[in-house]
Amino acid sequence: MELKYEFYIGATAEEVWDAFMSPEGTRKTFFGCVLKSTFQKGERFEYVGPGNDGEETVHVYGEILAYEPLKLISYLEHPGPSYHSNHEELESRVSFTLEPVGSCTKLTLVNDQWTENHPSVKNAEQHWWMILSNIKTVAETGKALEFGW
Repeated sequence: MELKYEFYIGATAEEVWDAFMSPEGTRKTFFGCVLKSTFQKGERFEYVGPGNDGEETVHVYGEILAYEPLKLISYLEHPGPSYHSNHEELESRVSFTLEPVGSCTKLTLVNDQWTENHPSVKNAEQHWWMILSNIKTVAETGKALEFGW
């Protein structure tokens, strides 16, 4: 199973990168979460924010596979412990890449290498569209989309 999305964004690579990597950007684009990591290959990362376990819910965690500022982040991810009791067994790979195209930036997201029968596939299919649309909007306007929840 592979989920692949391509967005063309009317913003610089730095503005797009900030929209999904900076604490201010991730709060706007990832439903109030902050991305915590050293971003060193092999190191842990966590998306932490409001959720089932309060303000410090770990929504997703895993291991950094590759990191090149303004160009690429790739990681293995697991759903947070409050979502599935077997969270450590559930895994997929996520890769964001940025590429300048004329005066805009192409953002490609690939979410693949899913553990067999991973229960989060359908959720990811729905939420990546929202997250990526939000990244595009934040990078272009500075304002997040209001989804009404």
